[in-house]
Amino acid sequence: MFSKSKKEFRNDAEQREQYEYARKRILQKKGLLSHFIYFIVGAILLAIINLALGVGKEITPIGYPWFVWTIVAWGFLFLIHVFNVLIKNKFMDKEWENHQLEKLKKLQEEKISELDKKAEKEVIQKLEAEKKTLDSEEKI
Repeated sequence: MFSKSKKEFRNDAEQREQYEYARKRILQKKGLLSHFIYFIVGAILLAIINLALGVGKEITPIGYPWFVWTIVAWGFLFLIHVFNVLIKNKFMDKEWENHQLEKLKKLQEEKISELDKKAEKEVIQKLEAEKKTLDSEEKI
């Protein structure tokens, strides 16, 4: 009377899973935005440290000041973060994970059934061999 049907329970579980996935994506995007803000502030500070304060002005690898290379490296790491959050996670979402999981389960079930068949064959062969030895012993 007061219990939920299995369909309603499944819908609740799916909604909860979708909520958790959405929450996770929001946290990822929030982290990306934080990383972007740190990148901008850090780049400005590095430029100020080098240009205004003169720290490390004599360090110029390949003709550019050191802070440029630091910003380029940090920018590369930021682009990797952007790729992971906005591109990779968009295509490799929960649905993709579930599809891969189902594929692996199916492969495992096939391997288990093959092993079961092999084991059955071996048991049958052993029983037949034992029967033959018993029959040959009885004839003697």
